[in-house]
Amino acid sequence: MKSGFLHQGCIYGSDAELLSMAVPFVRDGLHRGEPVLVTTTSANLDLLQDALGTQASEVDYAESAYFGRRPPQRATAFQRYWTRHRPTSPSGAVRILAEPVWVGRSRREVAAWKRMEAGLNVVLADTAIRMICPYDTRIVDAAIIEDARRTHPECVAGSRVEPCAQFVAPEEFARLQAPPPRRPCDDVARFDGDLAAARRHVLGEAARLLPSEDSVAMFSIAVGEAMAYLRRRNIERVTAWVRLAAGRVVCTVHSAQPLGDLHPFVGFRTPALCEQTGDGLWLTNQICEWLDISSDDSGCTIELAVPGPHAEEEHHVG
Repeated sequence: MKSGFLHQGCIYGSDAELLSMAVPFVRDGLHRGEPVLVTTTSANLDLLQDALGTQASEVDYAESAYFGRRPPQRATAFQRYWTRHRPTSPSGAVRILAEPVWVGRSRREVAAWKRMEAGLNVVLADTAIRMICPYDTRIVDAAIIEDARRTHPECVAGSRVEPCAQFVAPEEFARLQAPPPRRPCDDVARFDGDLAAARRHVLGEAARLLPSEDSVAMFSIAVGEAMAYLRRRNIERVTAWVRLAAGRVVCTVHSAQPLGDLHPFVGFRTPALCEQTGDGLWLTNQICEWLDISSDDSGCTIELAVPGPHAEEEHHVG
């Protein structure tokens, strides 16, 4: 078996095709004494448990919809599972069958999940996780399945493994999926100043829009970490603006100074790894609905969004 992180896709179109891959994958892991996690749809969880019979109780299960609601949280969940279950033997591994939820997502969300799939090749590179990500052709859009071949170095069909000729370097795939830099609209008030003054302005604007002290406090943490990230990269002055958009409070911070060392998957690495690499945006990425970072010759932009007042009201009503 290969050492290090092994990231494979599985494109299937029937329950039988799924089981022809999943059952041997799980059973082989159990036979080797490896921890096994299956995170997929509730229907597929039932399907696999029935097929495993008495061995079903030896596996960890999680419904995909609740195992990381957003890509940063899901990547963190994988890292935490590895940290809790990593083997003591150098040759040991952890197995994860990980099927994302694609149905019902917006274009922005689909792009973010695709980007995460590419990012796992980098974020989990130092682990000994063997991961297979199933894609169901009966319900998943053809464009998503095509990109699965670009984000997974190999594909599995039953017990057969083949390299993906379309695989793209994760950094290049992330660049193609990244949203364009946000420019301020004429009707949005902008603030120019140093980082401390910009942070005060942003928090003052957000306090008028956010519905509770708790949401303001979380927003403050997210913005504070973003400003600290810029400060560590010797950026001192920015232009900042806050607005309501699509039911969210969105903050954009722009500097005319580019980030020459922007990591393509900044914010996806857990705090322990961030301490080694100087990432520093993990917490912001966990808090926010989205975190977009871009940099080019015109400068750098950080945009983050949190749920707006109506989203929180609906949460309390539900």
